[in-house]
Amino acid sequence: MKKYLKRLGITAGLSLTLVAAACGSEDANQEAATGENNEDSQATEVSVGEQLDYTITGIDAGAGIMAATEAAIDAYGLDDYQLQPSSGAAMTSALDAAISNEEAIVVTGWTPHWKFAAYDLKYLEDPEGVFGAAESIHTIVREGLDSDLPEAYEVLDNFYWSPDHMGEIMVAVNEGADPAEAAAAWVEANQDIVTEWTNGVNTVDGDALTLAFVAWDSEIASTHMIGYVLESIGYDVTLMSMEPGPMFTAVATGSADAMVAAWLPGTHEAYYEDFKDDFVDLGANLDGAKIGLVVPAYMDITSIEDLKN
Repeated sequence: MKKYLKRLGITAGLSLTLVAAACGSEDANQEAATGENNEDSQATEVSVGEQLDYTITGIDAGAGIMAATEAAIDAYGLDDYQLQPSSGAAMTSALDAAISNEEAIVVTGWTPHWKFAAYDLKYLEDPEGVFGAAESIHTIVREGLDSDLPEAYEVLDNFYWSPDHMGEIMVAVNEGADPAEAAAAWVEANQDIVTEWTNGVNTVDGDALTLAFVAWDSEIASTHMIGYVLESIGYDVTLMSMEPGPMFTAVATGSADAMVAAWLPGTHEAYYEDFKDDFVDLGANLDGAKIGLVVPAYMDITSIEDLKN
């Protein structure tokens, strides 16, 4: 905001001595009140980039959303910005701290995620389409699972739910519930949905089954939930948390039986392309997922382009 000092005019008829005294008094009063001298001064408005310290807070360095964000930095000419890798937990912690103090922050974001229920957030518009359209989360299994563990294959093939379903578990976990307990509570409260996945499927007697997942809030929710469902028909389920690359490698090599955590076509595209001939894609278990850059709703920007201001 620009501020200008103006000398007050002195009425005609006063002596030069009174004019000088009056002007000196007026200037002194204004300087005391505003901290400005009698030269014109201008305070520069803090830019969006300066408010953000030219930093975008990210998650795991290997995540697809991080690669997309690097592409967005190039596409929108955000040359002064740095993408700060962290983790899902560290990102939401930074977001919480900024919102508590009503400070500026921009983070890599995705839905489903509990943070959209906890805070008033908005995606920045992406006119260049760098982050792509809405995504789906796919179920991927190792080759031969249909013959080795046909009941598990059938349940995993039937599995499909909504972002709202997943969100119920994520919110419960964020509020302090153990993931396994939150998943079990959701299954018990939603038997009508679960029955659609298990109807007609035979029970088994302790067959071992391993599910790989990346430790994002969304995938913690979905993997614990489907693991509980598979345990309910008799499987001895082991959950393995790992980074996205090793997750795809594990299923492709058979060291894990399945995952329900493949974000496509964008987030995990590179891993999918590397291993697509070595596993079986059972299709989407959730539609309407989204990735992009997210800011608190109180920030007066609407587009990624605004980060340049």
